[in-house]
Amino acid sequence: MANLENVSADDLRETLSKVDDGDAVKRLMAAITFKEIDELSQKGAAELYGFSSSWASKWFQRLERLDEEPFEEVVYGEPRDGKSPELTEQEHEQFIEALHNPPEESGIDAPAWSVPLARYYLREEFNVEYCERHVRRLMSEAGLSWKTARPEYYKSDERAQEAWQEGFKKSATIWTTNTQS
Repeated sequence: MANLENVSADDLRETLSKVDDGDAVKRLMAAITFKEIDELSQKGAAELYGFSSSWASKWFQRLERLDEEPFEEVVYGEPRDGKSPELTEQEHEQFIEALHNPPEESGIDAPAWSVPLARYYLREEFNVEYCERHVRRLMSEAGLSWKTARPEYYKSDERAQEAWQEGFKKSATIWTTNTQS
């Protein structure tokens, strides 16, 4: 387990003054805290900043390289493979406009938008891959809300349905006697 033996708290502070990324700042602050509080474990330092103990082990080992390598190569996270580019402002507006129109106008054979359908549209139209949760958030931000289907029996009597629904409308409160003994 790396204990940041090759790097001093002053070295970490100097590096901190050169960093402009929020995640890198948190990593360096966790390392400085670990170095300066004698009884604090790696796990404890990591938890103070919302990280796991395995995170601390990995990043503290990496920070040990500060005495040998340029700080840019050490403190910044490595780019992750497979991350799709985000929508540009223009593409985002185009996506919102498409959502406010029926899917048929976008060349999709469906009666209404759904999260999987919007996700498919984003992938095909803009070559952007988002998880369903993010697509749901985008749809909500666009002013859409989801509705579930309320099945209706196709042979039902329309007048009977209206009468049944009329019975559930709110009316004045009626007090009755309690029939339970």
